[in-house]
Amino acid sequence: MTPTVIVVAPDQYVETAATAIAGMMADAIAARGECALALCGGSTPTPVYQELATVAVRWAQVTIYFGDERAVPATHPESNFGMARRALLDLVAVPADRIHRMEAERADVDAAAREYDRLLPPRLDLLLLGVGSDGHTASLFPNSPAVGETRRRVLAVASPPLPLPPQVRRMTITPPVITAARRVIMLVRGNEKAGLLQRILEGPDQPLALPAQLVRTGTWIVDQGAAEQLQRRDS
Repeated sequence: MTPTVIVVAPDQYVETAATAIAGMMADAIAARGECALALCGGSTPTPVYQELATVAVRWAQVTIYFGDERAVPATHPESNFGMARRALLDLVAVPADRIHRMEAERADVDAAAREYDRLLPPRLDLLLLGVGSDGHTASLFPNSPAVGETRRRVLAVASPPLPLPPQVRRMTITPPVITAARRVIMLVRGNEKAGLLQRILEGPDQPLALPAQLVRTGTWIVDQGAAEQLQRRDS
């Protein structure tokens, strides 16, 4: 299977992405009576979540999960959950017991990962992901053993060394969650991602070096800047 690549003008990106997400959620609710939705972090989804909060969605039938999280409290500025709460979850009527945060800040993050693994449904209805500048998605970083994981669905991992801090502990879903998801949307914006996106979607298959290639069969919503080096576009 090949990816579905939806190319959008920058000024239409947020509305297009939010509409697509809401549509896939509605499809899941119509088919199964509920939608298991996993959210991603980052700067690209923030305005999309804000727009999604204005769209008519049957939120009482939605269960929220997360694709990854840093080892920080929910109130920390770098918390994916905190961003999603401010941009979306505090603005819609999702029942509190249907929102499942990754507790990556716990002292025993491996135990927390195993608990979250048990919490996840066998298949997510919709998984939202983004792409980092190094080609990572969720917290599956290049050359990480987690990229080759086939059994456990949630792992405690560390991001690559950075100037400050030297390492950041994280929790992440693994490839089995991605491949089992009924629908996956990748959110990518910016001309600085153009060369990387071309390598991910049209270059040789090397997911260990470019983990975002694990989602090659998903729906990629990209703006014109990110798509400028692609040969194939669906719209």
